[in-house]
Amino acid sequence: MTEEISQFKVIKEGDEGYPSYEPQLKKDHRFIWDALRQPPKEALKPIQAGRLKGKTDINPQWRYEAVTEQFGPCGIGWKYEIKRLWTEPGPDGQVFAFAEVLVYYKKDGTGGPIPDDVWSDPIPGIGGSMMVVKEKAGLHANDEGYKMAITDALSVALKMLGVAADIYQGRWDGTEFWEKPDVISNDQFQEIHALMSEVNADEAKFCKYLKIESIDKMLTSQFTDAIEALERKRK
Repeated sequence: MTEEISQFKVIKEGDEGYPSYEPQLKKDHRFIWDALRQPPKEALKPIQAGRLKGKTDINPQWRYEAVTEQFGPCGIGWKYEIKRLWTEPGPDGQVFAFAEVLVYYKKDGTGGPIPDDVWSDPIPGIGGSMMVVKEKAGLHANDEGYKMAITDALSVALKMLGVAADIYQGRWDGTEFWEKPDVISNDQFQEIHALMSEVNADEAKFCKYLKIESIDKMLTSQFTDAIEALERKRK
């Protein structure tokens, strides 16, 4: 049994007054994920042919826009390092191109255990493309093979932060949810609205701060952060 000595009195674990070492940051762990999880419809395109037919293609430029909006410009709020580039031989004279990247980000007030202005640990990603591909007319060299491999590697690394998570989880196709999102209850909605009225909060600005369309679409994982933000305004 773990014990603490307090003023010469033994306080056992579970007793009143025993210090709690439970992490206080759990409520923040999904803050970034939830902000990046759903791409807008205009960033999505259905894949019409090939082995990935029926899946959804995500515009890579949206990924960079999303993390820039969350952390700041590339090189300041987030950055990546190309760790290595290499090729591997494929069948029939084809050549695969591969890239390994490391992504870093700063918290910049977005929540989570990383202090402001401190770079995160590296987030790795490996991606691939074709450098030489076999076509009907013969072998064709792709001079953008490495660039495409780097783009693919960045998408893999950014998945770990939740970028486009709803697509990869099969929950969203750009038009409708296939699985109902975990939004706040009516009681939580009423609590938020009452507190907003009390502190005279601008609903449009508050929704923009939380990156949601409206209060009734707030996710349960965002509720605590919303309450705390309004409580700070009240003080």
